[in-house]
Amino acid sequence: MMTRFENAYVLDVMSDDHPGIVSVVSTAVEELGANIDACSQTVLGGYFTLIMIVSLPRPIETETLAEQVRQAGGGWDLQVMARRAAAPVAAAAGDCDRFVITAFGKDQPGIVRRFSQYLAGKDINIMDLFGDRSGDEFVLIGQLEVPKHWEIRMLQADLEQMGSELGFAVRLQHENVFVATNQLRWSMSAAVKADAS
Repeated sequence: MMTRFENAYVLDVMSDDHPGIVSVVSTAVEELGANIDACSQTVLGGYFTLIMIVSLPRPIETETLAEQVRQAGGGWDLQVMARRAAAPVAAAAGDCDRFVITAFGKDQPGIVRRFSQYLAGKDINIMDLFGDRSGDEFVLIGQLEVPKHWEIRMLQADLEQMGSELGFAVRLQHENVFVATNQLRWSMSAAVKADAS
């Protein structure tokens, strides 16, 4: 990840969810002369979370950065943490491929632990993870960085075996295949809805 300026910081914000938080945080950052180099935001169970990598043309105290964002929130209870960003450890080009894991089945304790322990044991990095319970069902979707030396069919077989022990259906797909397949499904669904109207 390239930063626009030399002085990079990680900014974490958590709050009860309501409209306008991203606007407030990005305005506070811009007023310091900072550039937003990367960001990721989600709402989970009514709680807002945001992580940003921001860079500034000159150094700043991390608490000053955090307080600027807190003050911008006005009456909102924004929990803000800032720290200097460490230089990222660059993996050798072509060492990993991106895959998507999907798993769904009857909700029970230990699902995330079982899958994450297996992946950690194979030195597979979880880049993004989403889990949600709906009634008795639990769905888990993860974006993974899989080292190229692993045989994907072996990983798929291991994950399917683990899934069967938990009563879960598990699928591991290359990120490009996952995106293309789901875009086709969404396009077909949209076409059917358009025809029906």
